[in-house]
Amino acid sequence: MISQWLVSSLPSWLLLLGLILVIAGGAVLLQTLVRRKFPSLKGEEHNDVIRFAFGVVGFVFAFFLGFVVSAMWGQIGDADGRARTEGAAGVQLARYATVFDQPDSDRIRKALLEYQQAALTEWDENAKGNAYPEADEALTRLYSAYEEIQARTDTQKTVLSTSFSNLDSLSQARTQRVLQSRTDVGPPWSLWAVIWLTSALLLLCAIIYDVEKPSTHYSMVAILGVLVAVNLFLVMELSHPFLGDIGTSSEPLKEVIRQLS
Repeated sequence: MISQWLVSSLPSWLLLLGLILVIAGGAVLLQTLVRRKFPSLKGEEHNDVIRFAFGVVGFVFAFFLGFVVSAMWGQIGDADGRARTEGAAGVQLARYATVFDQPDSDRIRKALLEYQQAALTEWDENAKGNAYPEADEALTRLYSAYEEIQARTDTQKTVLSTSFSNLDSLSQARTQRVLQSRTDVGPPWSLWAVIWLTSALLLLCAIIYDVEKPSTHYSMVAILGVLVAVNLFLVMELSHPFLGDIGTSSEPLKEVIRQLS
């Protein structure tokens, strides 16, 4: 979808600047055309109607955007928690590997490193809407590496049991991450339609409102245009939990690789 492409392809600052220029600049340009084409949009009676519509539309815009942003911020919070769970389980597996005999320890560390590297690649691919089967294969090899361990001491048996538990936690967190990357892709078209419609109505009310001093009127429209652009930027960034500067960081997975290095 378009928002995913924009967030993944453009730096956040450039996306924000572009939205401000397009929306605020377009609103000011439209205002210029309206003032020239419809000079009759004046008078106190006219302003009374627009003032009422302005208040209603502004309230709906603020309430609806607040609801959408709150819901999407919760998605990013969930993604953060799962990423930390996946990373913490991987770190524990890396630390416990030293308890086993050298051949088993080396095999586990190698399989775990391969999986974490595959998981990092999968992270980027999933964020762009692509699958990465190599991560499934790497996880299967990691399970096999643990299944081949012959625990000789009580300590090794205890650590092996704990490692399988951590491995299950890692696998579960990874599955949730993959599923979330496929399903949490922003508002459906119906919600986007409402967002764009309320934004357009808010700007339109500001444009046709009668302000005697042109410089004041242009300033008001430009400020509202920037406000709408910033809110749309925020919705786009929050729509994709694994993309952009606001999205969840893959740092927990990188920490596992540092533990193994």
